[in-house]
Amino acid sequence: MPEPHIHRRARLAALVADHAADAALVTRLVNVRYLTGLDSSNAALLVPADGPAVLCTDARYAGMVRDICPELECVVERATAIALAERAAHDGVRRLAFESHDVTVEAHDRLAEAAPALVPFGHVVEELRRVKDEEEIALLRTACAITDRAFDAALPLLRPGVTEREIATALERVMVDLGADKPAFDSIVASGPNGAVPHHHPGDRALAPGDLVTMDFGARYGGYHADMTRTVAVGRIADWQRDLYDLVWRAQRAGVDALWPEAETKVVDAAARDVIADAGHGDDFPHGLGHGVGLEIHEAPLMGYDKTGKLEGRVPVTVEPGVYLDGRGGVRIEDTLVVRRDGPELLTQTSKELLVV
Repeated sequence: MPEPHIHRRARLAALVADHAADAALVTRLVNVRYLTGLDSSNAALLVPADGPAVLCTDARYAGMVRDICPELECVVERATAIALAERAAHDGVRRLAFESHDVTVEAHDRLAEAAPALVPFGHVVEELRRVKDEEEIALLRTACAITDRAFDAALPLLRPGVTEREIATALERVMVDLGADKPAFDSIVASGPNGAVPHHHPGDRALAPGDLVTMDFGARYGGYHADMTRTVAVGRIADWQRDLYDLVWRAQRAGVDALWPEAETKVVDAAARDVIADAGHGDDFPHGLGHGVGLEIHEAPLMGYDKTGKLEGRVPVTVEPGVYLDGRGGVRIEDTLVVRRDGPELLTQTSKELLVV
């Protein structure tokens, strides 16, 4: 339905004048999708401060435009940004805002030849994307439900002799079988000592009795990304492994409990980080507590000890503390949630009780 995208473009148009510009040229493909619904490999969007937006794409996607966003005028050209810059000049635009973080120096020089004066626009569209509408949250909810079901389906594989790569492949296959567009990112399966590497690439190591196995994965549905991590025990584990799991679980609960509108992101991070630091493992938690999710797997806001900003209602985020002991293993527990005024909404529903298989 075009209504949400019409509303999003109107919000963007209202911000153009704030940047002393007459129109904005949107070239980041994920931002074009957010504003139009078109998922393509070549598109740009011209959004005037006053007047209708114009979409440009090449002939491969012209038919999709008619189906997805028929309310938009569509210019069919291969060089989309240049075509819209020329269109802006033709329409009397004097100052054209552009996504400076997306445009290379070479592309900027070409735009400058075709366009009126260029004005850096920064991450304005990304900031609009932080707060999701309920249609977006519904897509995220479905992506997370597929992720939960994939975890359940993969559990029978978690046994001695099965490799990390086999588990990761099975997770990704079942997510697609359950209706996902594709995996939200390359799945992480880290067993035994490999669990000490936060972004371990699944390899040929076979699971062994006494392993902790960390699985970080998610489904993409309707363009929206789920993100969940669970750590599972293979058979009987040592007391230090169980203690480590309990510590990370307590930290994760503390982080979730701190998710409120107006909460400072570094304060949310500290709520979980202090639990881990007080247990003597502060140096073993080397990454931020979480991040926003949506049309990209990593979006604003970022929650870390060195991050600034505040949370808002209807902002989906992850909470994912971890402790990693070099040469021994590690634990990470992660959920996707939505910040709400009456408390966070949990989207990933898989139990966080330590599961022994």
